[in-house]
Amino acid sequence: QVQLVESGGGLVQPGGSLRLSCAASGRTVSSLSMAWFRQAPGKEREFVAHIMYSIGSKYYADSVKGRFTISRDNVKNTLDLQMNSLKPEDTAVYYCAGKEAFSASYEYWGQGTQVTVSS
Repeated sequence: QVQLVESGGGLVQPGGSLRLSCAASGRTVSSLSMAWFRQAPGKEREFVAHIMYSIGSKYYADSVKGRFTISRDNVKNTLDLQMNSLKPEDTAVYYCAGKEAFSASYEYWGQGTQVTVSS
């Protein structure tokens, strides 16, 4: 059974940085395609960034490109999201997700961690 647990959220001022981490158990992060999603109040959950299994190709939403970096630590078995130049519109609950290599949708989800960008 795959379990994902996010950490690292909090309150940060505009222009600041945060690093989110997602600890995986039950599978290695390199054997799954992994992603970060977020959901702001009153809005639908949206894709943030993705890293493919094995080869590690990365993809980003246009809204975070150049500011956020997704990575995985195969030793710690974590998925990370480095968030720089944060904006108030980045405020949301951030979710870690994973899926099997050929699955059409994400099967595994964490419980989410709150990120609030405010002065």
